[in-house]
Amino acid sequence: MNTIATILPVIFPIIAGAALLPVKFENRKQREKWILTITVINTIFAFYAIYGMDAQMVHLFSFNDKLSLSFHIDGMSRVFGTMVPILWIITVVYAFEYMSHEGREDTFFAFFIMTYGVVMGIAFSGNFLTMYLFYEFLTLATLPLVMHGNDDKARHAGKMYIFYMMFGAALAFIGFMFIYVYGTSIEFVYGGVLNQASIEGQENTLRLIFVMAFFGFGVKAAVFPFYRWLPKASIAPTPVTALLHAVAVVKSGVFAIIRLIYFSFGTSFLIGTWAQNIILIAAAISIVLGSTLALRTPHIKRRFAYSTLSNLSYIIFGVALMTPAGLGAGLLHMIYHAVIKITLFFAAGAILYKTHREYLYEIEGFAKYMPITFFSMAVVGISLIGIPPFAGFNSKWALATAAVATENPVAYIGIVALVISGLLTALYIGYVLVRAYFPRDKAYAEGYYDNVSEPNKYMTLPLVILAVIALIMGIYPAPLIQVFEMVAMGLL
Repeated sequence: MNTIATILPVIFPIIAGAALLPVKFENRKQREKWILTITVINTIFAFYAIYGMDAQMVHLFSFNDKLSLSFHIDGMSRVFGTMVPILWIITVVYAFEYMSHEGREDTFFAFFIMTYGVVMGIAFSGNFLTMYLFYEFLTLATLPLVMHGNDDKARHAGKMYIFYMMFGAALAFIGFMFIYVYGTSIEFVYGGVLNQASIEGQENTLRLIFVMAFFGFGVKAAVFPFYRWLPKASIAPTPVTALLHAVAVVKSGVFAIIRLIYFSFGTSFLIGTWAQNIILIAAAISIVLGSTLALRTPHIKRRFAYSTLSNLSYIIFGVALMTPAGLGAGLLHMIYHAVIKITLFFAAGAILYKTHREYLYEIEGFAKYMPITFFSMAVVGISLIGIPPFAGFNSKWALATAAVATENPVAYIGIVALVISGLLTALYIGYVLVRAYFPRDKAYAEGYYDNVSEPNKYMTLPLVILAVIALIMGIYPAPLIQVFEMVAMGLL
């Protein structure tokens, strides 16, 4: 029973999505009914697997005494595996309306459903091999979504996406090989699996391999210098962009990095070494670089994409502190950022969908005509800036205090990066809101606001729900903080 319950959230949407590929639905209502039913059923499967049964290692089959395809739901799986289904359902509802103008909806939703299962496969992976396989499948499943537009820009974005992902996967595979040779197993064990007898005299080599694997998985997490695919991928339809930048791809990269540090190499082997300092510096650079590029970018979706680059490295910075407090703070920001960023992309998508406007200078005074869209954007935008008592303040405060507690001078550089990024975030978010709410006194061409109005409930309801979730998480952070502290200490 445990075996079936654990793997169902993984295989059910993959099989269902593949089965939908040749299907041509008679009308939109029929397609929406099927897609929503599959999504809801899989969400029930996922929550039952996470909360309704005892966590056990499930081995589907073994290649040898060390290599196996295995699944296991631990504390980290519960954090990631809870976030994904909630946001997936909301995104599916939003996509029903948005994709009506994009075309090829049957194919889109088939791959969209398959991606759901692949991401759950990453969340429930019990060892390095399983995670790596699903990590690779994620690239293949999301490539058609990135290239959905099927024009020159979409094809260029797809080529860049696949190139970066394959390069990252190659580096990550090197890390997997060394874990296989120098580890007692390839399973995820809190504290790491390195065989102390085997690694004697090979410490620096293994730390070099760790850094390579970190940047390999860091490609999906858009760590400097492997971030250029991220803004290019924003050419995809907004539901795809929202999931790429908030849930599926980028958070899978962060999740894999957590597994690499805390469950494979182990913090005791890495903390205080040059390897830790390198990834702390990479995170600090990415934090400031992403915020700077966001401020310089007038295109709204790309502005939010660069913001993702910055905020992903907030999470990685916390993880790279290699303390329970740092990991807990990183997990807190991971959840906050997922809700905030998906809302920002939904708002940008609503503007594009209704008005076909994509740039800052085109949205003067839009808040008057799209009050729900811009109010939702304002709520989560203020949260992202980190103004108390909104959500972003809690996670940024936790990150900074965790960094101070390490007494690592390199970590202090990260604190400076957080402060600089906070100021830049206030500018790049504030500028969007000021344009929308306080238009400059200038004459507009007749009919400028003719098509500026709210989209229908399929798109506005997700915005409202997400904004409310962001508010609640910011005002009542204690339950999340307590859970993440326990996960960070390996108690869940």
